[in-house]
Amino acid sequence: MTTAAVPPDTPAGAPSGGAGGASNAPAAPAPRRSRAGRNLPAALAVGLTLGISCIAVLLFVPKVFIGVAGVAVGIATWEVAKRLREADVLVPRAPLIAGGQAVFWLGWPFGASGVVGAFAATVLICMVWRLFDHGLNTAPRNFLRDTAITVFTLAWIPLLASFAVLLLLEDPDGNLRVLTFMILVVCSDVGGYVAGVLFGRHPMVPSISPKKSWEGFCGSLVFAIIGGLLTVTLLLEANSMVGVVLGVGLVVVATLGDLIESQIKRELGIKDMGTMLPGHGGIMDRLDSMLPSAFVSWLVLTTLV
Repeated sequence: MTTAAVPPDTPAGAPSGGAGGASNAPAAPAPRRSRAGRNLPAALAVGLTLGISCIAVLLFVPKVFIGVAGVAVGIATWEVAKRLREADVLVPRAPLIAGGQAVFWLGWPFGASGVVGAFAATVLICMVWRLFDHGLNTAPRNFLRDTAITVFTLAWIPLLASFAVLLLLEDPDGNLRVLTFMILVVCSDVGGYVAGVLFGRHPMVPSISPKKSWEGFCGSLVFAIIGGLLTVTLLLEANSMVGVVLGVGLVVVATLGDLIESQIKRELGIKDMGTMLPGHGGIMDRLDSMLPSAFVSWLVLTTLV
C-alpha cells in the first residue's frame, strides 16, 4: 500500500565530471519513479489491471473470486516464508502454506467454524513439524521463536484473508460487500498518496515508515469517507452513516497494516516481499492493507447492515 508520502529533499543534481575525462554521451533515461520510489507507469498499469479484473470477477462470477484470492494468499504466504527463511527464521513452509489454504478455503463450506478449526489444526501441525524437522536425535534450534512467527504468519495472511470469503458468502449481496471494502482501500491508498505528495510535511511514524505523513493520512480519510458514503449508499443501499464508519475504520486498519509490514521488512532488511508485480513488489506488498481491512469490513457490515 502506498500512502502518505513525504516529499524528499530536492537533490543538488549538478552533473559531475571525472578528472580522467568522463564520457559526454547522454545517459539513458531512467524509468519514471514516483516519490514513493516506485516505477510509476508500471505501478499504474499493474494496479489498473488488477482492479478491473477484480471488479469483473466480483460482478459476473463472484465465486471465482475465492479461487483468485486463494492463489494470492498462497503466493503471499510463500513470499513471507521465503523471506523469513532467508533471515534464518525456519518456519515450516509446507504445512504453513497447505494449512493456510485450508484456513482460507474451509470458510466456504463450513463458515467461521471451518476457518477456526483449520487454523487450530495447522498451528498444531506446524508446531510438531518444527519440533522434528531435523530428526528425532537433534533438538531444534530457536523452536519457540520459529513457531511463534509461524503462528503469526498464519494469522496475518490466511486467517485475515478468510474474512473476505465469509463476507462474499453473505446473502444476497456478498460480492458487493467485498467490492465495497476493496474500493475503500483503494480510496485510502489514492487519497493518502495524493495528499502526501502535495502537502506532506509532518511524518507520521518516521522510525518505521519515513514517507508517511499526517497530511497523507487526512487525505486517506477524506477519500475513504466519500467512497464509503457512495458505495454503501449506492451499492449496498444501506444507511450512509455506515459508510462513514466503514471508511474511517478501513483507513485506520489499512494504515496500520501497511506499517506492520514496513516494520517486518525493516527488521528483515528488505524493500519488498517479492518481485512478481512490477512497480509494487510482491503479492504480499499489495495485500498488507487489504488483509486487516477484510476483517474490519466483515465486522462492520455484518453488524450494521
